[in-house]
Amino acid sequence: MDLRQMFENNQRWIDEKVAVDREYFSHLAEGQNPAALYIGCSDSRVTAEDMTGSQPGDLFVHRNIANLVPNNDLSSSSVIDFAVGTLNVAHIVVCGHYGCGGIAAAMQCSDLGVLHPWLRNIRDVYRLHREELGEIENEGQRYKRLVELNVQEQCINVSNIPRVQVASRAGELVVHGWVFDIETGRLLDLELDLGELMHGVKPIYHVDDAP
Repeated sequence: MDLRQMFENNQRWIDEKVAVDREYFSHLAEGQNPAALYIGCSDSRVTAEDMTGSQPGDLFVHRNIANLVPNNDLSSSSVIDFAVGTLNVAHIVVCGHYGCGGIAAAMQCSDLGVLHPWLRNIRDVYRLHREELGEIENEGQRYKRLVELNVQEQCINVSNIPRVQVASRAGELVVHGWVFDIETGRLLDLELDLGELMHGVKPIYHVDDAP
């Protein structure tokens, strides 16, 4: 798309909003109160607002390559802390997608330069689930399952964050794992039972309610 076209599209979008509500942008500038934090992939085909029909102010969004939430990533942890502690979101959604280039790249044997340590997080997911993945003969289906398992592991990472634990125990926050199927446009809820998934490691990661 021509960059000039983006500015023309922007003006058209402004005109459409103001035609419906003259105070639209004044109200938008007053602040945000999103119901959910969406953590997704940076892939240009996967836009949170479009595929969920959300409007500005509905979602607090964080995107990176392969929708990762590593425990040493200051960016994602800061977003989560702000979303839970300041915005008081009721939901955190980790959303992966089939056909993820990050997932495919992580399974290559070549040196990926600066991406290598980032994508190692996905290789760690593969290692954790190598027996299940090794039983899937079809490569395409194996990659799809890795996408799902990566979402699952990132949801566990999110759930292990102290502020998330405290909010979840208070009944104020729920963590969800979704996958977007690019071929059909459908969002799929993995319906993860995080309580069961974290049962074995809960004593290790558990924190008290005290700040």
